Amino acid sequence: MNNGINQASIKMGGLVAGFVLLLCCFMASVRFGFTTIKWSDMIAAFTHYDESSMEQVVVMTTRLPRALIAAAIGASLAMAGAIMQAITRNPLASPSMMGINAGASACIVAAITIFEISQMSVLVWMSFGGAAIAAATVYLLGSLGHDGLSPLKIIMAGSAMTALFASLTQGMLVHNESGLQDVMFWLAGSIAGRDANTLSAVAPYLCAGWIAAFLLSRQLNIIVMGDEAARGLGQRTTMIKAVAGIIVVMLAGGAVSVAGPIGLIGIVIPHIARYIAGLDYRWLLPYCALLGAILLLLADLLARFIILPEEVPVGIMTAAIGAPFFIYIARKELMRR
Repeated sequence: MNNGINQASIKMGGLVAGFVLLLCCFMASVRFGFTTIKWSDMIAAFTHYDESSMEQVVVMTTRLPRALIAAAIGASLAMAGAIMQAITRNPLASPSMMGINAGASACIVAAITIFEISQMSVLVWMSFGGAAIAAATVYLLGSLGHDGLSPLKIIMAGSAMTALFASLTQGMLVHNESGLQDVMFWLAGSIAGRDANTLSAVAPYLCAGWIAAFLLSRQLNIIVMGDEAARGLGQRTTMIKAVAGIIVVMLAGGAVSVAGPIGLIGIVIPHIARYIAGLDYRWLLPYCALLGAILLLLADLLARFIILPEEVPVGIMTAAIGAPFFIYIARKELMRR
């Protein structure tokens, strides 16, 4: 009993420490960039906003929305990856590996280049549609055969769908050179130039996804035990997986609509969170949210200084950070088999 209380206290302490680190990263994201904002101007922007002060205008219209978007996108992708690893029981599952990000991206590119749609409210739903199509297709392909869904088959199906949607995206861009400039930087994964209106268009869906994920955490703890064990404990596995899939579509699709297909956060962060918080999804999901937000804030901050005065797309930074970790996980799984 005491050991359980101690473990809970330690995990709660870790969440508090993570929240403090998140606040530090958030303030650094608001303050630092091509132009460093003084602490006095940064504080004044929140307490006595002056539109005649360029530094305060930069804080409120550019840096603050960008930091909020980075935190929200990082948290969403990390939580989506953790949920996917639970329902597929595959440590390599994530929105980027399973074709969900690619499907969402393809639909957005089609909306922009073919239908000339630019309204964020419409693009969000296009992203949801592409993510849902990709998720459903991968699940169906991975379930074919007498042995049903397996980790290997679902990864192969996800890789195939990622390649398919990537080819469709490239084909649309080749035949529409005028739209190439509009989406090229976005396709690399970027949150530069996003404003408060962009965040407000997608925030309700992301918040709904976060809340639903936390409410589903107990069921996810049972699902990871396997379908037979879950059914033996009275769980409706098909319904739980369907709800989990909808949550993943909301989180990943919403993230892609704002920042493009940022990869590897959904793989890296759940493993780090699992190492710290253990296997209980009631703790794992909050840790994923915090660590995902911290990682993307730091990656975005670093992206501003690599090639000053230009910026590197944050998707390139997350790929550089996550690729070695992905190779380590993949090698570990192969050795285990």
